Amino acid sequence: MELAKFYGVSTDYLLCLTENRNHPGMELTELHLSDSMVELLKSGRINNRLLCEIATHEDFVTLITDTEIYVDGVATAHFQNFNSLLEVLRGQVLSQYQPVEEDAALKALETMQVQEEDYFCQVTHRTWDTILHAIREAHKNDTDSAPDGSNGMKLIRDAKKALAVPGSYLDVFTALMCTQLQIRYEKLSEQERTVLKNVMKKTPAYKDSPLSRMKRR
Repeated sequence: MELAKFYGVSTDYLLCLTENRNHPGMELTELHLSDSMVELLKSGRINNRLLCEIATHEDFVTLITDTEIYVDGVATAHFQNFNSLLEVLRGQVLSQYQPVEEDAALKALETMQVQEEDYFCQVTHRTWDTILHAIREAHKNDTDSAPDGSNGMKLIRDAKKALAVPGSYLDVFTALMCTQLQIRYEKLSEQERTVLKNVMKKTPAYKDSPLSRMKRR
């Protein structure tokens, strides 16, 4: 209790019984969450910590604002009026000047018409990208994050290392398999290498490999 008073937190927070440092015991009704949202948060089906990071990102308010404008149709009339004006101008150009379809000015008037859905999809997509990239960057050094590079990239590095092994393609193939098994090929005795190569020659992986049918250049 003395430590909780000193740090200005609850005893539950010190004992890891809650993750709320500054708002212990807040009433659920104050958050204005629906029953469905509460059930989702309690279900364990989503990563609540990740959801919190997304919602507390500085650009999330912008994302919600743009989403609200689109969902409520606040700007619908403005888009319609703007597109209607451009269509009227386009009609006047067609009637007065009768340009060909490839006319640049005519195409410009057509291109300038913006569909509300396309606009907001682009805007919200950019904001989402910013949020997700920032969170990913913040967690790139976490112990439970995926390491840089895929298994495919590791295999390519191992293959390049194996190609430097002197000898036949069987030597290369054996060295590569040793790398995959975390065996240091260069530390093996000549007898051990010979035994391994005789075993590798019998594997379908080598028999079906182009390496078994190629001569080393």
